[in-house]
Amino acid sequence: MLLYLDRRFCTSQQLDEEVEKVVRFSIDILSAFGFEELKIYLSTIPEKAIGDKKQWEDATAALRNALEKLGLEYETDEGGGAFYGPKIDIKIKDALNRLWQCSTIQFDFNLPTRFDLEYIGADNNSHRPYMIHRALLGSMERFFGTLIEYHAGNFPLWLCPVQVKVIPISEKYEDYAKVVDEQLRKAGIRSSLDYSNEKIGYKIRDAEMKKIPYMFIVGEKEKESGNVSVRRHTKGDLGTFSLSEIIEKLKDEAKI
Repeated sequence: MLLYLDRRFCTSQQLDEEVEKVVRFSIDILSAFGFEELKIYLSTIPEKAIGDKKQWEDATAALRNALEKLGLEYETDEGGGAFYGPKIDIKIKDALNRLWQCSTIQFDFNLPTRFDLEYIGADNNSHRPYMIHRALLGSMERFFGTLIEYHAGNFPLWLCPVQVKVIPISEKYEDYAKVVDEQLRKAGIRSSLDYSNEKIGYKIRDAEMKKIPYMFIVGEKEKESGNVSVRRHTKGDLGTFSLSEIIEKLKDEAKI
């Protein structure tokens, strides 16, 4: 199954602008998932191809211009395009620095002709539109497998199923812990409250093992002041924060 697969149509006058939008969006999507090391390939006309020479030249130039305008490094794969159009392939690295195919931005000169697609231009004449096939994340199974391995489970905050674990030091502080949990949920933060009777050290270790990004520790001092003691997964103690302050910090980090 391909994720975020669609096809876009544009006129020859819209070509550069539309391709730039598609390339920019593809890079932004991968960046949001935490992928920064990308390998980009521009694949050009193969020996056997359909479509006329001008179509290939204009489409290839639009792809190249978009990459260069956005300041993206790329390699040219001469003759590596599909028989029906040039393309950009974006590959991502896994934890072992292996490259995996991800996003593809592909021109298709075949389908508009087969379906006899036309539009009336400003000159009142019929023209064939350009068709851009866009698969932003590629294969679902491959993408999520690489994503999990790349981050080793330490996902960006916005992606974590549980973003905050609220941990009361003992049962007597559960009422305040519930207040904290409710405030987090109202703010759109995915929170979970640890009701277990385990010791505080075990609760923290359990949250660390589950790779929950933030732990809010609440006890007597926090209850009296209306604050929370904050721990960050892999980083340890971050200090004491007012609830409103740390909620705003998390909302900013999670882009809520």
